[in-house]
Amino acid sequence: PNPSPDVPRMSPRAPFVPGGRSLPVYRRICFAAGHFLNDLCASMWFTYLLVYLHSVLGFQSTYAGALLLIGQIADGVCTPLIGYESDRMPGKRKNWHLLGTVCVLVSFPFIFNPCLACKDNTPPWAQLIYFSPFIIIFQFGWAATQISHLSLIPELVSSDSDKVELTAYRYAFTVVANITVYTVAWLLFHFQAQHNVDPSITDNLGLVDVPLFRTLAVIMLGTGAVFSLIFHVGTKELITPSSSQETLSHTVFQWKHWLKEPSFYQMAFLYMCTRLIVNLSQTYISVYLTDSLMLPKNFIAIIPLVMYVSGFVCSLAMKPISKFIGISITYLIGLLLVFGFAVWVFLDENMGAEIIYGAAVVLGAGSATILVMSLSMTAKLIGEQTQSGAFVYGSMSFTDKVANGVGVILIQSIRPCSTEACCPDCVWFYRDIMVTVTGGVAVAAALGLVTILIWPIRIRRN
Repeated sequence: PNPSPDVPRMSPRAPFVPGGRSLPVYRRICFAAGHFLNDLCASMWFTYLLVYLHSVLGFQSTYAGALLLIGQIADGVCTPLIGYESDRMPGKRKNWHLLGTVCVLVSFPFIFNPCLACKDNTPPWAQLIYFSPFIIIFQFGWAATQISHLSLIPELVSSDSDKVELTAYRYAFTVVANITVYTVAWLLFHFQAQHNVDPSITDNLGLVDVPLFRTLAVIMLGTGAVFSLIFHVGTKELITPSSSQETLSHTVFQWKHWLKEPSFYQMAFLYMCTRLIVNLSQTYISVYLTDSLMLPKNFIAIIPLVMYVSGFVCSLAMKPISKFIGISITYLIGLLLVFGFAVWVFLDENMGAEIIYGAAVVLGAGSATILVMSLSMTAKLIGEQTQSGAFVYGSMSFTDKVANGVGVILIQSIRPCSTEACCPDCVWFYRDIMVTVTGGVAVAAALGLVTILIWPIRIRRN
């Protein structure tokens, strides 16, 4: 019995929970470094995969979209399963992270490299079969790393402001990873241009760019492996979620309990819309620049770089802003920026090379804001129920991966030209796609946000 009603009951089994205080800065940095390899590969995957398959290797648009869809479906299926298995083994998040890292390192080089066993007369379906196993292994590894890393956030810190800050650190590394990819890509394009005298080679994508993308992939993998090592050395997984939860909550949530929570579905829809905006705009910004605006190919490195520098600067101000006006209102501001970009692209039909920089800044700031805030809201939903946090993150990721995959294959199937050459209709097609995946989905996300403002994110089960 308690000696006094004013003294809280202490359990002898309660372990020390580091989430009860803020992490030191160096621990936050080490933690944030754990997703750097994933971010480097995701940047290449979403920004350059379609361009590489379609414009460099000469795949038909439907085959290129099918490969991206295979990857997204594999990732979407793996994420909730990995989350469920990860929750069954408390204290083993880093083991899943290590397994995922190894899978990414051994599979990703084959994706940005031509089919090793193929010849000039090899049919497209055979190349589809060749690339599919590497893509599935890569996406399994990517999912294992992502879910294990995200599920550590509510275990390492407890307050909402600390979760926002740790998520902002994580996103800052995401931005740095994207900046790294686009900077190295720009340097490779620049060096290539210096060694070629034919302008048609330097301005247009083709087979001549195969070594460039291969080199880019190898550099990114080597860099990401170093940061993964920093994460494993500097991040300590000290708590045992299953036992600590008994002292933190009367109800211990398992995966089936989340399926009865309305807030679970609210967050799943909002997170799906957020990822659709971020990933599809990243996927189609390259073809929009080259096919709609007719800009030289080095702009597919410069403009994404501008977007992520803008996002990085924006991420630095997210914690004080969200603490002052709230996470939901901060998310709304990000949505307004994204919608502003869509209106800009729609109204300015012949956007020049100078104006596109301003539009990229707006899209980068908006995308960074909605992504960090959506992850922070997910961490807030999980709260003290960290023993099932991986399942929640996995389920959220499932919705976004499937939606992205379906979105890409639909866009590729209605593309006016199926061959690598772009017809005049593509000029308007990709502009309309950029408007739809930013402005149209932003409206859907705003409707989801309205439901959260009316029924705030929280666990309603007694």
